Parts: sequence; structure tokens; C-alpha cells
Amino acid sequence: MSAKTFETAPNVIMIPALTQQENKKAKLHQTRVAAYCRVSTDQDEQQNSYQVQIAYYTDYINSKPEWTMAGIFADEGISGTQTRNRTQFNRMIRKCKQKKIDLVLCKSISRFARNTVDCLEYIRELKTLGIGVIFEKENIDTLNMTSEFIISLYGSFAQAESESISKNVTWGIEKQFREGKVKYNMEKVLGYKMGADGKPYIVEKEAEIVRKIYKLFIDGMSLQGIAEIMQAEGAKRRSGSSEWGKGNVRAILNNEKYVGDSLLQKSYTQDCITHKRLVNYGAKTKYLIHDSHAAIIDRDTYNLAQQEMSRRSCMCNKSSKTKTKQGKYSSLYALSEIMICGECGSPYRRVTWNSHGHKLIVWRCINRLDHGSKYCKNSPSINEEKLQNTIVSALNSVYTGDSKFMSIIEENIGCVLSEEDELGQAITNMQNRIQEIEKMRDNLINLVTTGAVDIESSDDKFKALNDEEKYLRDQIEQLKLKAQTKTDLRLMLRTISDELKNYDDSIVKYNETAVRKVVECVKVISKTEVELTFKGGFDMMVEVEK
Repeated sequence: MSAKTFETAPNVIMIPALTQQENKKAKLHQTRVAAYCRVSTDQDEQQNSYQVQIAYYTDYINSKPEWTMAGIFADEGISGTQTRNRTQFNRMIRKCKQKKIDLVLCKSISRFARNTVDCLEYIRELKTLGIGVIFEKENIDTLNMTSEFIISLYGSFAQAESESISKNVTWGIEKQFREGKVKYNMEKVLGYKMGADGKPYIVEKEAEIVRKIYKLFIDGMSLQGIAEIMQAEGAKRRSGSSEWGKGNVRAILNNEKYVGDSLLQKSYTQDCITHKRLVNYGAKTKYLIHDSHAAIIDRDTYNLAQQEMSRRSCMCNKSSKTKTKQGKYSSLYALSEIMICGECGSPYRRVTWNSHGHKLIVWRCINRLDHGSKYCKNSPSINEEKLQNTIVSALNSVYTGDSKFMSIIEENIGCVLSEEDELGQAITNMQNRIQEIEKMRDNLINLVTTGAVDIESSDDKFKALNDEEKYLRDQIEQLKLKAQTKTDLRLMLRTISDELKNYDDSIVKYNETAVRKVVECVKVISKTEVELTFKGGFDMMVEVEK
């Protein structure tokens, strides 16, 4: 018997679709809703202020019977360009990831984030979790978006707004810089404290430490040597610590605050999104304000310190024939810096010889020490005691002899001062002319914008003014270089004069500080003859004791 086959129609039950209103009610039934609020200022009168937003969202969420309050998350006075500093925002995101929030309300995209990348990243992440964000101002529900173009566009607008605000703030700060307005920060500057008038005043006990550091450095002491002296004396830094390193000493020597100046915009914010601050190596304009407050160090002493710092950092071979470099600065012996070989130009080094139990200190060409006679064949070794006696005799002869060395120095100082004044006046005249050009250009722009003058007919005038300004600025830079050279020369001559005046009649014994300040070079010509070059350009051939 064959099996009987039954064919019946499938049993299909149709479930009718909900209306749009019913669907919305079902979707939002018992929806856990949170709100995020943020204001960037602390002004109470602001319409969308911190308290107003909290009150608004609390009432709004509680007025919906199908919604359940999941929390009000509010950051007050925090920038929206970065989310890492917004603690409440990050707390809200964590709760979303923990499935404790179903929907987020926010006034606008700019309240949520002013960084397009962050805005899209968090919206995508929440959308993946099935959590929507409703932006009231833009009328956007992220769960219903078919494209991210709109949110990206609005996010870009918000970011552009933030960048515009940042530029306005930056412009305002730079305007204050140009006007010479200084915002002091002396918390870490030894020797100063802030007064009730907003100006720094000198703390004399601390200032003495600063003055001593400058004196020791100019006298030839190394940074490390100065740090060791400060630490041994128990000198306290601004932090209260008595621990000193050469970095602490260098920071004091390089700080323009001690000469009464203020260098503005040493660092700058890279952009308004990352808020990263960078050291200004020239990317932005710097503003140097002279005599903005009381000085601890006089300008000549400060300039001498800067010259000495540059000299030590730029030490190199003294001749193209030199095969061995001098190396880093040494504060032990003045001759290590200035004594060179007349044959190859290499520096001389202090060496101790031992012969039959006796020690003998001599100075020897580094090239000969390192390479034998391969590069320098005839340079002699010079006995230290005899060399020092020779230098002392030479110093005494120029100070007390018939050459009237001191009179020549003072006369040269007067000439340099006169030249400095002339250059300074020329620079001032050119700067005044540039200000006139700027006013003329502004007036011309006003005439063009009001239609009083034709644009085409003004082109030649604009070009002439711009060309003249460029020429004057180039001339000013050249004159400033000349003026700085004259200043360096005057300081060098004054240093020689002041040092030699420390001795009433003559220099009795060899003095490292005097040699460092007065003698520029000692060139070894032979075993019995050296050439001394004094700072200021005065040369003298002297005979070494046999």
C-alpha cells in the first residue's frame, strides 16, 4: 500500500507593524537617558551656564514617563578641544560601555566635542553599542543617521570655532607683548619675589648668590666648579634645596631677568586641539623688553657672561694644521685656553715629567703628545715656572712702562662709546621712519577702502612704501650687528682696565684670573721666545728665561 501524501498550505501568522508613534514609544520605553553638559567659562550670567544646563536636563528627562534618569554628567570650565581632561565626560563613556546608559542628550556638537576626530570616534563607538546621541541644536539623532557627513560637517564647524577663538586669544596675547606688557612669573627665579603692585622686587640675600655666580663665571670658574662652591656654602635655591648642579648655574647665567629684561613668548601652544607647548626656537616672534624691572646684574656684567658662555661652547681647533682638538672648556689653568703652538696652531697641554725622582711641570704641544713629530716637528716644551714669570713681567711692563698702555685702553674705550652712540642714534632714526611708513600705509588703505583713491593708482605707492620699509629693516639688522661688535670690544677693554687697576704698582706673582681677563693668546715661537697678544689687539714679543 502506497503512502498517502498530504499537501496543506503553510500556517503563517502576520504581526502588524506598529505605527511610527507606537514604535517610538516602544523604543523609548524605560530608556535610561543621560545628559552631558559643558561650559568653557565660569561666568554665572551665561545663558547656557553650568547650573542652567543641569537644571534644564533634570526637568526634561523627568518629564518623560518613558525615560529613566541615568545621570547628569557636567564638566565646568573645561575646554572641549580634548576629552582627556573632562572627567565627567569620560565617566559617562565608561557607564555607556557598562551598558548602564541607552541614550545621551547634548545641547550641541560644540558642547560634546570641538575636535572632529574625537567627535566621530565617540559617536561611532556609542553607535556600535546601540547607544544614540541626540544633539538638540542641530536636530541630529546619531542612531538614525545614514551618513556621517552631517556630523563631520558640524564637528568641523565646532573645531573651526575653537581654532578661531584660540587665534583671537593668541592675537590678544601678542598685542600685549608688542605693547611691552609683561606678565611676570618669578616663582622659580632666585633673587626676586612678586610685590603687591604686581612688579617683582629684589630679595637682597638671594641676589648676593646670583652676583657671586656671575663673578665666579666671568673669572673663569667652570659651571660644575661654581655648583660645588654653592653647595659647599649651603646656598639655597628658590626651591629651598641646597643641592646644586651645573644646570642650575647655567639657568641663572642665561636668564635675562637678572639684567632687568623680559623675553616674551619663549614658548607657544602648537595648536588649540593638542594644547602641546613647544620651545620657541624661532617659529614665533619673540619680544625683548629692556629694563622692565629692577636689575640684579648690571648690563655689562651680563653681556660679559653671555660672551664667555658663547666662547666656551664654541671651542675648536685654532689652526687647519691641528690634528687634535682642544676639547671642552677647562677652568683649572688659564693657559689651557690661550696657549698655542706657533708651528701647527694646536693648543698646549700641561704635562708632569718625572726624571730621576724629580717632578717637572712643562707645557707641551698636544699634536706632539698625541702624534709625535708626524704633524708638528719642532715645537718646544716650555717650563711652567719660567713661562709664568715671563707673563708676569710682560703684564708689569705694559702696565707700568713707557708704552702708556692704560691710557691707550681708556682712549679706545672712549672712541668705542662714541661709535656706539652714533650707531644707536642711526638705528633710532630708522625705526622712527618705519613707524611713519606704517602710518602712511594705513592712511592709504583707508583711502582705498572708502573709494577716495583708486586701487590701481595706489599700487606704486604701496610698493614704494614696502620697498623702503624692507630696506630700512635690513639696514637696522646690519647696524645692530656692528653695534654689538662695538659693545663686545668696549666690554673687553673695560675688563682689562678694571683688572689691571686691582694692582697698585705691579703684579707680584702669577695670577690665573688676571691672565684670563687680560691675555688673549700666548703663541710659542721657540723655546726662548713667545708672542703675547693682549685683548684689544696689542702684541708683544717676550723672551723666556733660559
